[in-house]
Amino acid sequence: MILHKVRVCPSRKKLNKKKQLAWKIAEIASNNVKLNKHSIEMAINRIIDNTSVAIASLNRKPVISSREMALKHPRKNGATLFGVSSKLKFDCEWAAWSNGTAVRELDFHDTFLAADYSHPGDNIPPLLAVAEQKRKSGLDLLRGIITAYEVQVNLVKGICLHKHKVDHIAHLGPSVSAGIGSMLKLNTEIIYQAVQQALHTTISTRQSRKGEISSWKAYAPAHAGKLSIEAVDRAMRGEGAPSPIYEGEDSVIARILDGEKAIYKIPLPKKNEEKKAILETYTKEYSAEYQAQALIDIAKKLKKKIKNLNQIKKIDIYTSHHTHYVIGTGAKDPQKMDPKASRETLDHSIMYIFAVALEDGNWHHIKSYTRARANRKSTIKIWQSIKTHEDKKWTKKYHDPDPKKKSFGAKVVVTLNDGKKFIESLNRADAHPYGQRPFKRKDYINKFLTLTKNIITKKESNRFLNQVQKIKKIKPGNLHKLNISVKRSYLKRNNKKGIF
Repeated sequence: MILHKVRVCPSRKKLNKKKQLAWKIAEIASNNVKLNKHSIEMAINRIIDNTSVAIASLNRKPVISSREMALKHPRKNGATLFGVSSKLKFDCEWAAWSNGTAVRELDFHDTFLAADYSHPGDNIPPLLAVAEQKRKSGLDLLRGIITAYEVQVNLVKGICLHKHKVDHIAHLGPSVSAGIGSMLKLNTEIIYQAVQQALHTTISTRQSRKGEISSWKAYAPAHAGKLSIEAVDRAMRGEGAPSPIYEGEDSVIARILDGEKAIYKIPLPKKNEEKKAILETYTKEYSAEYQAQALIDIAKKLKKKIKNLNQIKKIDIYTSHHTHYVIGTGAKDPQKMDPKASRETLDHSIMYIFAVALEDGNWHHIKSYTRARANRKSTIKIWQSIKTHEDKKWTKKYHDPDPKKKSFGAKVVVTLNDGKKFIESLNRADAHPYGQRPFKRKDYINKFLTLTKNIITKKESNRFLNQVQKIKKIKPGNLHKLNISVKRSYLKRNNKKGIF
C-alpha cells in the first residue's frame, strides 16, 4: 500500500491532476489487476448478505415507496428490481435507487469502521444495476465490487466526515463511481471526472442520523448510488467535474472538512497490487448499528448470570468515543430514550438495544423493534437505568490500525439494588472476522434462509444460492439471474400518488 498525503492547494499553484486524490483513485480503478481469490469469495458472501436483508424488507414502507418510483421507469434492456419478476426491467439508476433502499432499510448488512463509518455493501446495488443494463459478466461485476470496497474502505481509514457532521455517503459516491468505472473498463480520465462529480453531489449533513431519525437513513446510500451512476454517465459523454474536488481552494477539504492546513493520509494499493480491503469488512449478526453487535452478545451472556432483572439498579457501559457519542447517552438525544421513537432511532440507541437484548437473551430484526416491545414497562425501567461513558482505552482500540486488534466492544457493569455487581467485557462481536465464531459462507447462507423464509419458494432460494456461488461463470447479459422474484400478490403497494 502507498500512503498518499492529501492537502489543500491554492488555485494559483495549479495542482497537476496526476497528483490529485481523485486521479489516484481512478488509477486503481482502471488498472484491471488480477482479482484476489479471497476477495472474490467475500464479494459472493456480501451479495448473499445484501439479498437476504433486501428480501426481508420488501414490504417495509420506504422500500415500497422506492419500488413504486422505480416501477414508473421501465426500460426494455434495463435492470431488475428485488421481488419483481426478472422479465421486467427498469432504468438502472432507478433500480439502484429501489434495490439500494431495500438493502439498507433493516440496517442489517456489512460495515467498516475506522476514522469514519461506512456500509460498503451499499456499493453493490448500483453496480449490479449498471452491470445488468450494460450486459456485463459475473467477473466484471466482481471486479467492480472489489474496487468499490477498496476505495470506500481506504477513504474511511483516512478521512473523518463525522467530525464535521457530514454523512458517510460522501465516501460512497467516489467508491461507486470507481467501481462502475472498473467494471466497465473505463479509462482513468473518465473515472477521475466521475469520482469528482460524485463526491461533489453526495455531500450532505448527518442530521439524517441525528435526533428523530427518519426513513431517509435507508434512502441516503441509494441516493448516492443513483447520483454516482449519473456522474459516470456524464463523464462518459465527455463532461468534466469541479476540480480538484479534494485539494482545491474551495474544495470539500478546504470548506467542509479540516480546512486549508489539513493533511489527510489515504492508503491505496500500489500499481498491480491485489485489492483486498473487502476482507477487512464485517457483516452483522443482528439488525442493529454495528457498535451494538458486541453489546448484544454481552447482554446475552449477562442474561444467563443475572437471575432477577427487576433487581437492577443501574447499568454503566464503558466504551469508545463513537459508541458513547453516536448511539449512547453522549449523543444527548432524548429520542434515544423515547418508547415512541422510530425504528430508525431505536436501532441507534444502545440503551434501548441493550435493555431488550438483556431481557430477551436474543435479538430479532422485527420483533425487537415493535411499538409494544419498546413500551414494555420492565424494558423502560432497565432502559432508563443505562448510561454510557467514553473510555480512552476503548477509543484507542477502536482506532487500532491492525484489523486483528481493532475493537468495537465495551465493558458493562450491572449494579443490583443490594450492591452486587456483574461485569462483562467483549472486544468485538462474536461474528466479527476475529471474534469467537466468525461468519463463514454457511452463516451467510443461514442468514439468507432465515430472512427469506416464508417469502420466497424453496425452488427460488436454491436457484439463487446456486447461481450466486458460481457467479464467476455467469456470462454477459445474464446477471438478472441474481435477482429474486416473489409472488406478485406478496408485494404491498403505496396508493399515494407522486410526480412520476
